[in-house]
Amino acid sequence: MSQNPASTALLLASALAVATAALDSARAEKAEMEKCYGVSLKGKNDCAAGPGTSCAGTSKTNYQGDAWKFVPKGTCLSMTTPKGKGSLEPMKN
Repeated sequence: MSQNPASTALLLASALAVATAALDSARAEKAEMEKCYGVSLKGKNDCAAGPGTSCAGTSKTNYQGDAWKFVPKGTCLSMTTPKGKGSLEPMKN
């Protein structure tokens, strides 16, 4: 059974509208977050985990200074770990 071209177009337009709304929501949510270095647990970083690692989930130690995690904007510098406070910039390990 073939589908009516108008029905297919309507279905595609609806799918595109849903996808666009989801993308806009994700962008707004990300805009309210900031990268916080030195606060993630081993293997739980969002990205940037230093030499020898590729990205998300690749930090080798807890609170690795060059690995970051997205946190709510304005909270990073108040986060305390056994190694000190979170940082908006990469820290030495």
